[in-house]
Parts: sequence; structure tokens; C-alpha cells
Amino acid sequence: MADDCIFCKIIAGEIPSRTVYEDDNVLAFLDVNPLTKGHTLVIPKAHHQTIADLPAGLGEAVFEALYHLTPAVEQAVSADGSNIGVNNGTAAGQEVQHVHAHIVPRFEGDGGGAVHSIIRTMPELTDEEFDDIAAGIRAATD
Repeated sequence: MADDCIFCKIIAGEIPSRTVYEDDNVLAFLDVNPLTKGHTLVIPKAHHQTIADLPAGLGEAVFEALYHLTPAVEQAVSADGSNIGVNNGTAAGQEVQHVHAHIVPRFEGDGGGAVHSIIRTMPELTDEEFDDIAAGIRAATD
């Protein structure tokens, strides 16, 4: 737990939430500033700032909760689909420094965009640059 973390305070019951799911490792609740009706946050109960900080088993628990919650959220608000997103680090827009995933229900004609709409100026990469990036990622996972 981090004393200055709003999500840790929610987990501890110091701040109320509209909890929709809870198990030993994960808590899910409605976002108080929703992008759409049903916008749900899924968080690990243990405080970790970014995806890279999560122990593997906890990351799996969060993803399993997303797997089960996404269709339930969509059904509850009669959504036509959903976006699942994680703002990982401040450069990516992460405002609360506690790992969390968003389930954002989507509705036909809602004016929202796809994940590809996050970045407006996409890089133009050569084949060599693609190859170098792919090699760098493979090397970092070995």
C-alpha cells in the first residue's frame, strides 16, 4: 500500500467506490470520471506503479479479471463493444501511479476512436528500423 495512492485508499476502504468485482488479488470498480457509461477500472490490490513492476502471477490475475469482466460490463450497459487500455507511465498519460486497466464500453456512433487514434503522428519506419526494433524486443525478453 502507498499512503498517497488514491487506489490504495479505495482498496483499504478509506474512499468509497462502486465495486463490481473483488477477489484476493484484484479489485474492479466504476470510474468516477467515466468516458462512457460502465467505464470500469481493474486494479491489482498490491501497489505497483507500472506493468513492468507487476509480479507475473499478479499480472495474470488482472488479465483474468479483465477477461471475465469485459463481457459483463458490455452486457450491463448494452454496449456494442469495448476498448481495453492501460496507460503505462506518465508519458502514456498514466495519472494514478498504480497499475490499472480500463474497460471502456463503446456504442455505435459514440464519437470515440480506436486505439490507433491515440497517436496522431505515426512514425515512418524503414524495413531496417523495423528489424532493429524487433531484434531489440526479442533481446530484452531473453
